[in-house]
Amino acid sequence: MLKNLPPLTEETIWGILKEEIDDETVNQLAWYYLGYRYDEETGKWDTTMVEESWQKEYPTPPDFIANRPPVVKLTRSIPPEKKQLLKEKLGFKGYKIGEFTPRDARRATIANWLLGLIS
Repeated sequence: MLKNLPPLTEETIWGILKEEIDDETVNQLAWYYLGYRYDEETGKWDTTMVEESWQKEYPTPPDFIANRPPVVKLTRSIPPEKKQLLKEKLGFKGYKIGEFTPRDARRATIANWLLGLIS
């Protein structure tokens, strides 16, 4: 169920921010790095590597792009010193007010969380 994911690099993070990477892949990157694995044999998600609080709340990986609650949980899991990584490390200026959607904000949150894993 997880397709061939791009490597976790700054280029991939920019691809998320610039919408060069589709929503499905962005979700799958988050799932993968949270520890979700799809077992082709059983047709079920294996959550043995997923942190317990995520396992309980999301026994199957959530759609971060379409739903606010899992993104809020992801945001809260970012250490305070890493909350501004997009700006500090990549120089990302953010989106212009009135020109971004909740979807853009959710993609940026996922990008920031992923960047925190490699920074």
